[in-house]
Amino acid sequence: MAKSIDRLGVRWGLAGGVALASVDQVRELAGWAADAGFDSFWVSQARAVDPVVALAAAADATGGLREVGTSVVPLYGRHPIGLAQMVRTAQSALGGRFTLGIGPSHREPVEHDLGLSWDRPLGYTTEFLDGLQPLLAGRPAAVEGEQLVTRAELSIEADDTPILLAALGPRMLDLAGRRTAGTSVGQCGPNTIRTHIAPLVSEAAAAAGRPPPRIMALVRLCVTDDVGSARRLAQEVGASYAKWPSYAAVLAKEGLADPGDLHLIGSWEQVLDGLGHYAEAGVTDFRLEIAAPDAAARDRSRAALAGFLS
Repeated sequence: MAKSIDRLGVRWGLAGGVALASVDQVRELAGWAADAGFDSFWVSQARAVDPVVALAAAADATGGLREVGTSVVPLYGRHPIGLAQMVRTAQSALGGRFTLGIGPSHREPVEHDLGLSWDRPLGYTTEFLDGLQPLLAGRPAAVEGEQLVTRAELSIEADDTPILLAALGPRMLDLAGRRTAGTSVGQCGPNTIRTHIAPLVSEAAAAAGRPPPRIMALVRLCVTDDVGSARRLAQEVGASYAKWPSYAAVLAKEGLADPGDLHLIGSWEQVLDGLGHYAEAGVTDFRLEIAAPDAAARDRSRAALAGFLS
């Protein structure tokens, strides 16, 4: 399956995970990704370091990487002006290698944690893009939407920043294809990507006269002989995502009895075979996360990835 992946030209990216507690941790992991031969490095948004700020602060450790980015920054609780200002500043530090992964978030954290309305997330995301994209390109924004107003011009010297929009539903996938460089998806197996994600985002991009979109898939893996321990961790992770309606919907499309089955676990050959199925489904970019139950399995997974990429 390795030849199939190479033939399809999938870019190899490392996911930094959601629990990076310091810039030093981001710097260490980005440096390892560069040394191992990855194309890109991605930091997720969670209750840990801000990914945009952390990547800018760790710019010195990312020199061997062609791309660094976020996946994904939630839009609710932010405004296009503030986000554009932070992103263009990071892009200045990173020399044009930064890609912004964004997504609206989910109903529960928006309503419970932020006390905001989740009435029209598609409209909110559309209006956010209306204000954000001109600012990222160094142009003034003058947008008066129903939920957001963005009037500003930024004086920051930086390259334009491409956007990947996290999208699982048909209307959000249509927006990603029409307006952005593509989509970044999690908890989506190869069947769902082949039959749902790739066709919808690709058709929207073609209809808008845009280039074929990027489709970046988060894939968790573990190279280990202790399959039982790795599978128990996978089941815990899968259960935490299955409670969100949007993730539950795509897990149902995949037809898995257990969401933990999305993790690729076993020998490197088995893991590589699984990655090949993603490539054949239309994935253009891997965002690989090592989901290991212990340090030995983590180190073995790292060694397998580095050995293959070298």
